Amino acid sequence: MTDSAPRRVRVRAPELIGKGGWLNTGDQQYTLADLRGRIVVLDFWTFCCINCLHVLDELRELEEKHRDTLVVIGVHSPKFVHEAEHQAVVDAVERYGVAHPVLDDPELATWKQYAVRAWPTLVVIDPEGYVVAQHAGEGHVHAIERLVTELEAEHAAKGTLRRGDGPYVPPEPEPTTLRFPGKALLLPSGNFLVSDTTRHQLVELAEDAETVVRRLGSGARAFADGGPQEASFNEPQGLALLDDGSVVVADTVNHALRRLDLATGEVTTLAGTGKQWWQGSATSGPAREVDLSSPWDVAVFGGRVWIAMAGVHQLWTYDPATRTVAVAAGTTNEGLVDGPGAEAWFAQPSGLAATAGRLWLADSETSALRWVDTEGHVHTAVGTGLFDFGHRDGAAGQALLQHPLGVTALPDGSVAVADTYNHALRRYDPATGEVTTLATDLREPSDAVLVGEDIVVVESARHRLTRLRLPEEAVRVKSVAHRTRRAATEVAPGRLRLEVVFQAPAGQKLDTRYGPSTRLLVSSTPPELLLEGGGADTDLSRELELNPAVTEGVLHVSAMAASCDDASGSGSAAGADAYPACHVHQQDWGVPLRLTAGGADRLPLVLAGMDAGTDEQEAAAQTP
Repeated sequence: MTDSAPRRVRVRAPELIGKGGWLNTGDQQYTLADLRGRIVVLDFWTFCCINCLHVLDELRELEEKHRDTLVVIGVHSPKFVHEAEHQAVVDAVERYGVAHPVLDDPELATWKQYAVRAWPTLVVIDPEGYVVAQHAGEGHVHAIERLVTELEAEHAAKGTLRRGDGPYVPPEPEPTTLRFPGKALLLPSGNFLVSDTTRHQLVELAEDAETVVRRLGSGARAFADGGPQEASFNEPQGLALLDDGSVVVADTVNHALRRLDLATGEVTTLAGTGKQWWQGSATSGPAREVDLSSPWDVAVFGGRVWIAMAGVHQLWTYDPATRTVAVAAGTTNEGLVDGPGAEAWFAQPSGLAATAGRLWLADSETSALRWVDTEGHVHTAVGTGLFDFGHRDGAAGQALLQHPLGVTALPDGSVAVADTYNHALRRYDPATGEVTTLATDLREPSDAVLVGEDIVVVESARHRLTRLRLPEEAVRVKSVAHRTRRAATEVAPGRLRLEVVFQAPAGQKLDTRYGPSTRLLVSSTPPELLLEGGGADTDLSRELELNPAVTEGVLHVSAMAASCDDASGSGSAAGADAYPACHVHQQDWGVPLRLTAGGADRLPLVLAGMDAGTDEQEAAAQTP
């Protein structure tokens, strides 16, 4: 009898350990032995990361389809200091509707055991406790679903598959008026419109910022136009008034812009298809025909609606007159680079505010305050890059923020910044170049609106709007500076072989129909770290020359590979050879390096689709 089951080189999965303990399990603690017989997908995520939030949404359908055989475990692995706080993880799990167990790993213990190097990373463990696949980045659920189906058949035949309810225990809902509100807008009536993000609604509050006037939206996580009770949103965020008196809404997880008629409560769709934008998709055209990617905030500037497209690290625009959208700035590479819009880099722009001559933006992952001039050039006021953050006032060149999500223009030409992970409201004055602190002891402020001499702050993690009087002088706070908490990879100075390991997932092949199917972009912080090997090329392997005079730094690697379904394989659909489905695999890494004698001379990074038998995983996955 021939064994038709797939043959895989398997590596025993390391144990799941995390100082913060387990969430969404009814206080039950779990080990891998407790999950034996189930297919386990580990989702290494951190709640600041938009790609991680995309993966959470991708996993929902997979979890539902295989609910009696599959257990998804979120392993929360923090980047920012705030994300290592246990209560912040508890909040994030509810905020983003995570419906599976989560292990809080503030010290990155499990991250290191599995040799993870990027957010997000998905690891598949078979019912016998062996790692069988690892994928970095988003967009891999189609490959994982295929693998899960194969594992179900294989282990059902072997008698090693266990079916039944999983360990997920939902938390008890809290009876607050708002639940993790995102953004707010002052309406012409004096009332406030608030995006009640976790409940997938918009809420109009009276002038006291507390009394509910009406709720808009069904409250279901869905995408539907209609009246105030029929329309549906999916984690809405930004709000802006249009010239016709209506409101444009950044419907973030629906990847769409919606229009709210304030008079009738009717909701319609202005832009987006409901599908997430991927590399190779259209970047301009009729607004209802172009995919968007996690629009987080909106603002009217220069006659157009500007969109903080957090999902692809860009700014887009919507033109109400022509009903078209287009990219305005950003390359989709994640980082902090100023200059003409087409050359600038952003990292999850999440807050916008327009003045007569500037569009201000909170660039959350670089902990930066930036602005766009009327010519479309991008400038940085505060912030230095992806790995420096903290709470420090003073000259803008030395000041530090921590993952800001909102920005508000003030009457004197300065701007207030919702410094989210510092739980503070900060102020930047372009006239003096100084950063000061206006208020502290807020809880994850995500936006603010000006009301006369007051400023009303969205305290997202306290589920309320908080009114503050703008002080004449800033509150003085102790300066704190941080860099990322991730352990540095020790490498030898001089020659370093960088290898991005990519293998097309089962049933796919590299798409070479239109030329090279891969791209690799390499840079460093500081720039002096990299003597040779920077820039872009199509080869996923490259020889780098590291400067021995620079002892520490960060290597920035961006890799992309395109694959398409292999119609020559068994089980391909009729006609697939003519129109194969194509997939783009993309991942950005920031790898902290420490140059030391005796360090490694090779740096492998897994992009996607690797079986557990690769040399990197065999070396990294340790038997507990």
